[in-house]
Amino acid sequence: MKSSDELDRIDFAILAVLQKNARVANNRLAEMVEVAPSTCLERVRRLARLGVLRGFHADVAPGSLGVGLEAMIAVRLRLHSRELVDSFRAYVVELPEVRSVFHVTGGDDFLVHVAVRDSDHLRDLALDSFTTRPEVDHIQTRLIFEYTPTWRLPVMS
Repeated sequence: MKSSDELDRIDFAILAVLQKNARVANNRLAEMVEVAPSTCLERVRRLARLGVLRGFHADVAPGSLGVGLEAMIAVRLRLHSRELVDSFRAYVVELPEVRSVFHVTGGDDFLVHVAVRDSDHLRDLALDSFTTRPEVDHIQTRLIFEYTPTWRLPVMS
């Protein structure tokens, strides 16, 4: 992956626009960043090839899929070894309810963002999928009242 000091102002401009609207037409994107459409298309392809652009995603309304509740589950492992951390991460990212996984510092080792139907589903997920894991020492669940993703990173030009 390319480092930020290797990207130029046009790359940063393209990234800023795409973070706001990944569906913008190439001709419009080229116009917005003031380059020819062919140049813009090649730059977007290059950014993807280099791993700077990792994908384009649809923002789906959780309620339309039956999600009525979201939560953060803080997880503390029994022991801290690379093997246990890697094993737990590999397991948890495969759970269908998991939206994102954060390996963090502090009193907990992971914060796991989950989306579930309701409180019964959350309870069953916590009991059946987290507390049954031998590497898990403790979990704490926090309900999310509101989730407003920004879907953008600061453009460090």
